[in-house]
Amino acid sequence: MAHFAKIEDGVVTDIIVVDNSDILDSEGSESEDIGKTFCSNLLGGEWVQTSYNSNIRKNYASIGGTYDSTKDAFIPIKPYPSWVLNETTCQWENPTGVTDPSTPPDDLYYWNEDTTNWVLIE
Repeated sequence: MAHFAKIEDGVVTDIIVVDNSDILDSEGSESEDIGKTFCSNLLGGEWVQTSYNSNIRKNYASIGGTYDSTKDAFIPIKPYPSWVLNETTCQWENPTGVTDPSTPPDDLYYWNEDTTNWVLIE
């Protein structure tokens, strides 16, 4: 199965699954261009292939996320205004640089945007 994301003004508005047989070229190889045309003929609009395993375009597409054609990457929705985009992974990162403050591992934290820091849930 192949996954395709509908792109409208750079925003992902839909994601569909297409049978591999619908994206094969005359030699029996999968073709993104054939898949894009198939999706467009079926539902209209612009379509870009995405990978559920993030094998292409950095990340799996998410509805409401964006597709950056310059980076050829899907970028998830920004979770908080203070978070910054990692240009290599195209993932949002908090400004503290701490990705998992859980020590010991059973402690739970939440992100406080007002203080731009992790807060322990007691």
